[in-house]
Amino acid sequence: MEFRRRQMKIERTEEEKARLKAVRERFQREKPNSEQLVASGEYNPPIRQGEYWELMQAAAALKKAREAAGMSLREVAEKMAIDAAALSRLENGVNDTPTIDTLFRYANSLGKQIVVQIVDLPNEGQLT
Repeated sequence: MEFRRRQMKIERTEEEKARLKAVRERFQREKPNSEQLVASGEYNPPIRQGEYWELMQAAAALKKAREAAGMSLREVAEKMAIDAAALSRLENGVNDTPTIDTLFRYANSLGKQIVVQIVDLPNEGQLT
């Protein structure tokens, strides 16, 4: 499994640049911790590394299944009702937080099903 990161230039309006600058300055002043950021509603909670890799492995397996079926990105994207570029970003690890709905729709478009299991955590990984 290989994931490549691509750096993309983001075009922003002057208003957006000013808003982001104000946010950076506020965070430099207040130095909130992660719990405060999440509570503020301005920040999504971080995803655990193991969960991240499971999502990336699922995306890689779906890409492999698409290629094995001889389907193009465009064909699958049309079935999923999403943009082909968005599907490409998902497959290549650029969209590193896909929703479970998106993964389910992707699998379904390939005639596949994602199976979710509940398993015990190893002792050292349990939340307290």
